[in-house]
Order: sequence, then structure tokens, then C-alpha cells
Amino acid sequence: MLASDIVVAQNVAFGIIAAVMVLFALRVVSSSNVVHAALSLVMVMAGAAALYILLAAEFVAVTQVLVYIGAVMVLFLFGVMLTRAKLGRDADLNNKNWAAGIPVALLLLGVMVYVLIDGLGDDKLDVTSGTAASTAAISDLIFSPYILPFWALSFVLLAAVIGAIVLARKD
Repeated sequence: MLASDIVVAQNVAFGIIAAVMVLFALRVVSSSNVVHAALSLVMVMAGAAALYILLAAEFVAVTQVLVYIGAVMVLFLFGVMLTRAKLGRDADLNNKNWAAGIPVALLLLGVMVYVLIDGLGDDKLDVTSGTAASTAAISDLIFSPYILPFWALSFVLLAAVIGAIVLARKD
């Protein structure tokens, strides 16, 4: 297998993952069910983790899965359970002036693209000068001194989720 074949495969994989992420991102903002929107957001975040894997940043991908998919989505669903939000369809979820947001979003997209192109230009990353650290080395540096607080936080979050289930349960 040639190196150019790998680059083509990475580009195809990027295109597929990006298309899936855009599809689920549209479902996040267009879904009338809060739980379906949350699950679509999980898929968007999983797509970001997949893109990190394509970039050979395994540690960032695992962190994306643990922190965003694991913790943030648990806290989001925790908030939904505590507020006793309707879990079914709701017709009044959309703002009446949603169409005004489309030109604003397009304007912000144009400004962002202009700033990125103007700021970066034809600059390229020099990948040969950096030293690659392994995932094990990075995780040892981060989690070795902080393993006890990390475990304590996980037990606090577990207690909060159990408390939310008890509070949200219909008696």
C-alpha cells in the first residue's frame, strides 16, 4: 500500500465522518424531543473523537469520549430529569423568529472562514520537528498525581445521578 493511498483513505474517512456529524448536528437543533437531541449530540461528539483518531491523537479522542460523551451528557440528562422536562414531542419548542438566525449564522460563517484563511494563509504544520508522546506517557503525567481526586469526583457524580433518579421518579 502506497502512502498516497493512505492519504486518500484518510480523506474519504474524514468526509464520511464529517457528513455524519453534520447530519446529527442538524438533528440536534431540529429535533422536537429533548432526549433525541441529546443522543444526536452524543453522535456529534463521537464523530469529533473519530476525527481525533484520524489525526493520530488517541489521548485527545479518549478524553473526548470520557469527558464530553461520558460526563457532559450524563449531566445534561441529569438536568433534564431534575427539571421534569417533557420527554415526548413538544410543538412549541421552536422560536417564532428562527428564520432571522439564518442570515446571522451565514454571516458568522463567512467571517470565520475569512479570518481563518487570512490568518493562516498557506502555512503548513511542520510535523517532523516535534517529538510524539505516547498516550500512556501523557496519561501517566496527568492521572498519576490526580488519581484520587478523579475517583472521588466519579463517586460524587454517581451519587448525583442516583439522587436525580430518585427525585425525578414519579411516586
